[in-house]
Amino acid sequence: MSGRLLAADARTVPLDVSVPAGAEIVEGEPTAGYAALAEVGEGAEVGVWEMTAGCARDVEQDEVFLVLDGHATLHFDDGEVVDLRPGALVQLRAGERTEWRVHETLRKLYVSH
Repeated sequence: MSGRLLAADARTVPLDVSVPAGAEIVEGEPTAGYAALAEVGEGAEVGVWEMTAGCARDVEQDEVFLVLDGHATLHFDDGEVVDLRPGALVQLRAGERTEWRVHETLRKLYVSH
């Protein structure tokens, strides 16, 4: 790949780092992984993240993401619920508490700071 093409298909980028699926597993045995693809500006990271089916709670950082594949329901502590399907564009704010209920392996492209 050239220096400008970060991924020919972000839906199939191999994940090089395994991480916990969240701060607390609620249901099932979900796994998660990611691949950092680039850095933008001062400290903003662009990458791909994936979580397998199950449910986990987490505390978020500032991030915008686009769902590439899969299906999940994202519950926020303030009561908002977001249905995540391919094409959904979502903003997370640092410190928000969330519950990720993944129905079908979810893959997202993210930009976080």
